[in-house]
Amino acid sequence: MFFGRESIAQFNTRNVSIWLSMAFQSGAINAGGFLACHRFVTHTTGFSTFFGTEVAQGNFSAAWGMLSVPLFFLMGAMTSGFFVDRRLALGKRPRYDWMFSFICLVMVYVALAGEKGSFGIFGAPWMLSSDYTLMALLCLCSGIQNATITLASGAVIRTSHLTGITTDLGVGLVRAFGSAQSDLMRKNEIRGNWLRAGLILSFTFGSVVSAFLFFQIHYLGFFVPAFISGSLAAFLIVKRKKTISGESHARAS
Repeated sequence: MFFGRESIAQFNTRNVSIWLSMAFQSGAINAGGFLACHRFVTHTTGFSTFFGTEVAQGNFSAAWGMLSVPLFFLMGAMTSGFFVDRRLALGKRPRYDWMFSFICLVMVYVALAGEKGSFGIFGAPWMLSSDYTLMALLCLCSGIQNATITLASGAVIRTSHLTGITTDLGVGLVRAFGSAQSDLMRKNEIRGNWLRAGLILSFTFGSVVSAFLFFQIHYLGFFVPAFISGSLAAFLIVKRKKTISGESHARAS
């Protein structure tokens, strides 16, 4: 997956494992963000709703703070666009490894800084002064992950939220059983539906498992997404070196 664009009909065991692990990671990040300060990380619609309610109550500073948090998701997507999509357009190797290494480092920082009290007491009511940085960092990483997986899968897979996946699953179920579909199209649609259902379940499972950890070890629970991103980054670095070495050997011979 991370060396070209692929359609949903071409996914393999390795790619599916990566997609499911990223959905699990997103569930963990969302669970951690919600349990830490009672806000969903990737729910941009929710931030807009909070903006409206804060304005209605006259809390204008809190309102603008809530509205600006999703901009970090946008910044994350732009970062991925620069280091992945732009490099692909220029014929260069996309730096997927940089993206997941960055997510790993930020998650480690969040875990350690949170444990030291930088983001306030875990689970305390939302306070813009203490929780803003936490939400900004989580949104930034979620934007990077979502855009990177989207670009790597040819816009087939998104892992940071479930609205689009659920919509695709609903449409896919109708297509899979539609009489107008050819046997090959129906087979590919059924395969795609299994993948979409798997992403939804993996996200949910990540939320459940991580929630148990967050209740026990609080901010240190962010080591879970740090481990997942770090493992993927290490795999990509090794794969990249092997690919470059193989190409150099081929040119030499």
